[in-house]
Amino acid sequence: QLQASGGGLVQAGGSLRLSCAASGRTFSSYHMGWFRQAPGKEREFVAAINWSGGSTYSADSVKGRFTISRDNAKNTVYLQMNSLKPEDTAVYYCAAKAGSGYYSLRPRDYAYWGQGTQVTVSS
Repeated sequence: QLQASGGGLVQAGGSLRLSCAASGRTFSSYHMGWFRQAPGKEREFVAAINWSGGSTYSADSVKGRFTISRDNAKNTVYLQMNSLKPEDTAVYYCAAKAGSGYYSLRPRDYAYWGQGTQVTVSS
C-alpha cells in the first residue's frame, strides 16, 4: 500500500516536497516512480528511481527542478519540487514496480499506486 502526501497550493517559483510511504517489508525491492495527471490530460511520467536509489531519471519538463530520492530504511520515496510553474499543477501519484528489470516511464508497468496528492501552482 502506498500513501502519498505533501501536496498543496503554492505560488509560482515556490517549492514542495512530496512523500510516498509504503507499507510492507519489501519496499527496497521495488523501483519507484512519480506520475502526474492534469484535468483532461493523460497521466504522464515525472521521475523514477531504481530499487537502491543509485539510478534516477526525470522527464525533460522537470529536469533540473524536481529531484526524486528514497529512504529504504523509512520505506519512503520523495519528490522535491523546486521552481514550480503553473503547468506543474496536477494530481501527483507515486507508483511501485517489481524489482525485476529496471524502472519504467510507462504507467502500465507499475503494479501498485498511491491515492494521489493535489499540487496547485498559482501564477
